[in-house]
Amino acid sequence: MAAGEGRLTTHVLDTASGKPAAGLKISLYRVSGNSHTKVKDVTTNADGRCDAPLLEGTDFKPGQYELIFFAGDYLRASGTTLPEPAFLDQVPIRFGIAEDAHYHVPLLLSPYGYSTYRGS
Repeated sequence: MAAGEGRLTTHVLDTASGKPAAGLKISLYRVSGNSHTKVKDVTTNADGRCDAPLLEGTDFKPGQYELIFFAGDYLRASGTTLPEPAFLDQVPIRFGIAEDAHYHVPLLLSPYGYSTYRGS
């Protein structure tokens, strides 16, 4: 990847249903100490992905970021019965961007567990 081509992407898979998590809201924040600055809100498409990278071009900068996945809202909307309060409602994933590269931060989600990794 050439310099200046870094980007941040994500996708969400509903492991309980075995399908992409369509219609799941995600908020992206830049984190500095105790300060969070909202960068954007997006919603996953029918494939559980965002229609465009969350960060790219001049917006893609090294630093700490946090994705908040609104799992509880998605699960309720998909017909899953959850206790009140839900075990997983908002799932935060904090990560660092250190180089000009593709960072892919997916979420594998079920009502009682989740996992993530740095994908490609």
